[in-house]
Amino acid sequence: MDVDGRDLSNKVFVVTGAGNGIGRCVALDLVSRGATVAGVDINEIGLAETGHLTSDASRFRPYVLDIGDQQAVQGFPGRVRADLEHVDGLFNIAGIPQDTQPIAEVDDDRIDLLMRVNYFGTVWLTRAFLPHLEQRPDGGLILITSSLSGLAPFPGAAFYGASKAAVAFFGYGLAQDLRGKKSKVTVTTVIPGTIWTDLVRKTSQALGTPEALAKGFAMAPEKAARLIIDAALDGRVRAVVGKDAHAFNGARRLSSRLSERMAYAQVGRFVYRSKGR
Repeated sequence: MDVDGRDLSNKVFVVTGAGNGIGRCVALDLVSRGATVAGVDINEIGLAETGHLTSDASRFRPYVLDIGDQQAVQGFPGRVRADLEHVDGLFNIAGIPQDTQPIAEVDDDRIDLLMRVNYFGTVWLTRAFLPHLEQRPDGGLILITSSLSGLAPFPGAAFYGASKAAVAFFGYGLAQDLRGKKSKVTVTTVIPGTIWTDLVRKTSQALGTPEALAKGFAMAPEKAARLIIDAALDGRVRAVVGKDAHAFNGARRLSSRLSERMAYAQVGRFVYRSKGR
């Protein structure tokens, strides 16, 4: 049972990106609340580490899956249901970054991979699990993970931002579709700001930002995971997580030009200085 008194003991949630970062923290938090988690990642070693960290290893099932492989994704719900009988929710956390590069320097293969994992992987998984979630008597839940880069155009992250903006609007559109058909399935699109994960650590190192400064600016992944889960369980359509995400969200409402200037001020000089511009 979670802190709000919700009984998750018979709930089964699929969590992608469970081998590290926010996905791992979401998986650990859900298990601590009594749920069973089907943890998904392309990294088998990372999944094993997550399993060792759980409060109850019997309620964590690891599944190695490349969410950018459409054929593998289509058959995945059958694998999970064969093992765990039913699925109550899908947490789409998995994603990959873009190196801080101007558009002209990103090769076509990387652009394709960014879109296949960050956008199509989420779309394919959601479409594959949706019929099963609609069978749950109290309705299932779907979480879509966007990004601060989907709110504002950050220097050196155009394709990553495009993939995250696209997946956000997929989430909003799906919520509208399900509302229109009076489905019990809820869809929450979350916009996390800077969360202290290995991805953020590596990005700060690449930009030459002191680690202590970057870490102090970021939210702890455990806290972010708790807020993300609570938003999904509450059925909120949209959730913003992190001080910087709230700042950009507010700025964007006032002026898209303001949020653009804020994004440039935050990382532009590091990105273009490192590129010799």
